Amino acid sequence: MSIKSSQKLVEEANEMIETLSASEVKKLAEKKEITLVDVRDIRELWREGTIENSIHIPRGMLEFWLDPNSTYYQENKIKDLKKMVFFCALGFRSALATKALVDMGFKNVANASGGFDALKNAGLKVVAKEKK
Repeated sequence: MSIKSSQKLVEEANEMIETLSASEVKKLAEKKEITLVDVRDIRELWREGTIENSIHIPRGMLEFWLDPNSTYYQENKIKDLKKMVFFCALGFRSALATKALVDMGFKNVANASGGFDALKNAGLKVVAKEKK
């Protein structure tokens, strides 16, 4: 059995989506022109924190929470959203997430190159994520 590798899926996604550098994301965030969306697992957020003012939508629920026809639709998650910029740990899961939303018909979406680590290193503020 021959399968397409996850690396290949990410490469293909990156050819079809807008990708922003960490410094571009920082500038847009400072101007409040984007909504940052953290798609990492909640345990990653508890362990490492998240970028200040970002919203959390777990990768596994993304398409369902943002689909108005889904029983899981989270209208409050997308009300008043600006351009959505997705990030994960290094930018791989968020590339796939961004491509999934492009495939769904979303236009104003992008991936943060290098993910959480790059955003943190670019100077975006990290805040703790409390367990509820």
